[in-house]
Amino acid sequence: MAHLRTRRRHALLAVPVGLALTASLGLLPGVASAAAPAAAKATVRTDSPLLSYVVNTGTERGTLDTVKKAVRQNGGSIVESYDKIGVIVAHSANPDFAKTLRAVPGVASAGATRTAPIAPAATTDVGKPEKVKLPKGYAAAAAKAAAAAKSGKAGKPAQEPLESLQWDLPAIKADQAAKVDPGSRKVTVGVIDTGVDDTHPDLAPNFSRAQSASCVTGKADTSFSAWRPFDPKSDYHGTHVAGTIAAARNGVGVAGVAPNAKIAALKVSTAKGSFFYAESVVCAFVFAADHGISVTNNSYYVDPWMFNCADDADQKAISDAVNRAVQYADRKGVVNVASAGNSNFDLAAKKINDTSSPNDTKPGPRDINPATCLDVPAQLPGVITVSATGVNSLKSYYSNYGLGAIDVAAPGGDARQIPDAPAKDGRILSTLPGGDYGFLQGTSMAGPHVAGVVALLKSTHPKSNAAEIQWILKAQAKNPGCPAQAPADAPCVGTKHINSHYGYGIVDALAAVRN
Repeated sequence: MAHLRTRRRHALLAVPVGLALTASLGLLPGVASAAAPAAAKATVRTDSPLLSYVVNTGTERGTLDTVKKAVRQNGGSIVESYDKIGVIVAHSANPDFAKTLRAVPGVASAGATRTAPIAPAATTDVGKPEKVKLPKGYAAAAAKAAAAAKSGKAGKPAQEPLESLQWDLPAIKADQAAKVDPGSRKVTVGVIDTGVDDTHPDLAPNFSRAQSASCVTGKADTSFSAWRPFDPKSDYHGTHVAGTIAAARNGVGVAGVAPNAKIAALKVSTAKGSFFYAESVVCAFVFAADHGISVTNNSYYVDPWMFNCADDADQKAISDAVNRAVQYADRKGVVNVASAGNSNFDLAAKKINDTSSPNDTKPGPRDINPATCLDVPAQLPGVITVSATGVNSLKSYYSNYGLGAIDVAAPGGDARQIPDAPAKDGRILSTLPGGDYGFLQGTSMAGPHVAGVVALLKSTHPKSNAAEIQWILKAQAKNPGCPAQAPADAPCVGTKHINSHYGYGIVDALAAVRN
């Protein structure tokens, strides 16, 4: 897993990426009505690789019918149509497909979601996991505890067996919060990621199969086990994220921030290369909104572009499609949390040099303007953007930052900030496929801490909408203020209350269940 991702946002609200559609999901001003005839059918070429596209339209029935017809007439096949948000996922080998569709009345934007057949990954962890050496006799004790928990005869353990290695829980008072309120069974956190191993003994008690699916193709697959990782050895990311959010307090392994909340898996990464493409992410947000999921965690960026720029037709279509899905989920009450990324970028700078895009062919350097180029989904309106901290409450060396770009901070781990014994490892310990546990660091690990705290807030304030939950989260966050000696390559600016490293501050799980 390589580069999870970046972000963020106050200046984003005015970005010209089709976001004006989010209020009504109707046509942009000046776009012809559905009654207008479709563009004349061009000679259809099919001499290019089969690619996936998103076509963004108005939501009126006539408009949708017209555009769907044009998709088919121009060498496209429809994989799925999300009519409620006006996003059509299509495949085509016609190199002129997107250009032709953009001329069809009713189409706001259309573009390819990739530049070549699948290759690398876009998660926001740093390095490979280091598995924990379990104590002698642990397996037998864990099996006994799991059996007791399943039978309902288990008592409540004071501490999980590996919890002494989880410095991150007391850092946000999640250990204290669990004694007050471990979260509601009515709250489900959807992990939009590489899949989740629901057989893990720390995740099985809280896993919701009815709210899980694979969205890899752009169409939801709810068949049994579709939500599991393709390859447990390489696709461990989602399982690690899930454990941080809601590993059960069951006398086995580790504890999650909201140990009584439910977890759902929404798998969006491809089988080869672990890519997170727009059509999969759109599917996941819509599925979450339609299946009663309260919170989503997004520890990735949408491939293949680290930033999607409004002046590029394909990238604009990607931003538009995912934004429509995010806003749909938001209106349904879903709180969406995303990781800020691991490039140590100042997301409020006037210019960022992106050398990693596109990551599915040969990337090349490009200077982007954060005011018009978005990290998707992290910088979309309404998404909570999270930076990472280490055990000393300092910004993690890799974490992106930026005044007005970061909402809150949370432990993501930092191998350079070493905790006292017994932890001794500055990274984040959580679950891995196959019943294992391991350390990882990244803003990928920070986001799940916030998602867990949001789950606690949703438990405490079940009638609050997404915006209200966000403001409570920010109001309760504790801001340490800019450090006396910030790194030269990551200056901290702002005030004690809001600054570029922490946003509104480090989240507080205890406050979430008390207030």
